[in-house]
Amino acid sequence: MLDVNNQMISRWVKEYQQDDDGQAFRGNGKLTPEQEEIRRLKAQVKQLEMEKRRLKEATVFFAKETK
Repeated sequence: MLDVNNQMISRWVKEYQQDDDGQAFRGNGKLTPEQEEIRRLKAQVKQLEMEKRRLKEATVFFAKETK
């Protein structure tokens, strides 16, 4: 027998009944669309910051080469 109390089962039933976008019982790394967008945007910011740093380094390098 599973050791699950009635309150937990009631909560699961309520979540299932209220689910209109397939997001009930997300768990195990499944993100909401908002969380997924935040993750994607953070990765994009990280990529752009890295590119900016490389461009600055290249500018310094080429500035030294022309002297």
